[in-house]
Amino acid sequence: MGILDKLEEVAGAVVAVEGLKKLDPNASILTEAAAAVAGYKGAELLKDKLENQDEAGATDQQPPST
Repeated sequence: MGILDKLEEVAGAVVAVEGLKKLDPNASILTEAAAAVAGYKGAELLKDKLENQDEAGATDQQPPST
């Protein structure tokens, strides 16, 4: 796992917390922590899903071997 992978996940956490602050400026620290964890894991799952979709698309485009 490289530094860019970690940066993507941290960015997901930051975006989730900032979004929460826009919706609820008086959110508790526990709510912010839950949003950070959800954003972190969500970014990881989204990245995995997109990578799997790219791999599936690449195998579909290859001509059948004879």
